Amino acid sequence: MIKRWAPRILALAIVTTASPSGARADDDATPKTPAALPARTAQIALDDRVVTLTVSFRDVVDAEISRKLQSGLPTVLTMRGYVFPEAGGDPIALTAKSCRIVYDLWDEVFRIQLTQPGGQTSAVAVNVEGVLRNCGEAKKIPLAARALMSDAERYFVAVLVEVNPVSPEMLDRIKKWVTRPAGGSAIGPGDSLFGSFVGLFVAKVGDADKKLAFRTQAFSPPTAAP
Repeated sequence: MIKRWAPRILALAIVTTASPSGARADDDATPKTPAALPARTAQIALDDRVVTLTVSFRDVVDAEISRKLQSGLPTVLTMRGYVFPEAGGDPIALTAKSCRIVYDLWDEVFRIQLTQPGGQTSAVAVNVEGVLRNCGEAKKIPLAARALMSDAERYFVAVLVEVNPVSPEMLDRIKKWVTRPAGGSAIGPGDSLFGSFVGLFVAKVGDADKKLAFRTQAFSPPTAAP
């Protein structure tokens, strides 16, 4: 098992402030807990009765991945965000986003199939910047029902982004998860996308073209404006 961890959802997903060198796979130190992941600023808001997340992970697309995007072969980018209590313990909720991107060599455009909470949509981008706007950012993505969060707790989101995950089974699980009914983001040990932090976030050789992992700042559950 290698010590270094190499950095797709939904996210999935605005390069907000983070230490890019700390968020990439070529770090020497491997975080042992989700709280030890490199920190990145995100926007946490309340939309009706659902807590939402806005964060960027554009930096998962480097020069090499950009070349792959333009090869004409399908590229899949996924993002998963696990909501952890700051005090410790298992995640209480999961959000996800997935993009399948194919460069149309004939029409010279990127064709995107986007899967995220709310359903599946299609988009067309004329350049890599357009791909990043659709696939390298999470924009007010539903995170968890507000009722799932305790006023007495603080939380953070541990985000895992993968480019071309090897497992088709995992891709299928992510698509099924994000098309669940609204408010169905609660996660437990019996759910198919639940796993240990090490199993989920510490890379294994060859399990994706690239991985990016980080955590958001800790936050108290947002409340509605008076």
